[in-house]
Amino acid sequence: MPEIQEPLVGGNASGEVLRIGMTVRKPWLESTPSVQRFMAHLREQGLTVPQPLGKDAQGRQVTEFVPGTPAPHDRPLPLEVLEEVGRLIRRIHDAAESVDRSPDDAWSTLIPVPHANLICHNDLAPWNLVAGEHLAFIDWDGAGPSTRLWDLAYAAQSFAFLVADEDPGRAAARLRALVLDGYRAAADLRAQLPGAMAARTQAMHGFLRESHRGDVQPWGRMFEDGHGQHWARATRFVKEHETLWAQALRA
Repeated sequence: MPEIQEPLVGGNASGEVLRIGMTVRKPWLESTPSVQRFMAHLREQGLTVPQPLGKDAQGRQVTEFVPGTPAPHDRPLPLEVLEEVGRLIRRIHDAAESVDRSPDDAWSTLIPVPHANLICHNDLAPWNLVAGEHLAFIDWDGAGPSTRLWDLAYAAQSFAFLVADEDPGRAAARLRALVLDGYRAAADLRAQLPGAMAARTQAMHGFLRESHRGDVQPWGRMFEDGHGQHWARATRFVKEHETLWAQALRA
């Protein structure tokens, strides 16, 4: 009896994604070999990352299906969970320091950053977090060269729920739980983070806007479907309260 193929929804740019048994199948990309080697390295360091399983007979990439409950997208996580998320991100960044780099590596980094010196997930956000036996990040296709600061800035803005119409004081408490109590960022990293969050949030809006202008899909459609407005408003919110974020991140 053939295994049931269950379409998985939620991703914006992954193409067709299927669950077959305890595996996930996606289109094979030029970057997939490098991404799978990176995932394997993180697993060797003891992190809960989907196991990379190569390519199937149809030429699709295969990874382990991670069971669990997806994190909510429409509301922030509790402070104690944000601390745990911060600890997990710190472990990922620390483990990535020792990954072997190859001149043959190919990556698909949508929003590059100058002086990239660390392979990062590049989309550490609630929509890629699953809570099962352990917290685990999924959807590693966008992994590639970045920096600890740039990757953390995106994660901090998304997990602390620094978005329009949020109470700034509560948002600052969530930011502190993730970055200071969980990630335990050093003073220099914390000092740079408020400005980096503003730049990273604005870069996301700019990427979607330019994709819309150039008819680059699916990003162009996302700009029209509300993502453009969301990131524009989030950028204003993050910039408006930079001083508050800096105060929250002081030890």
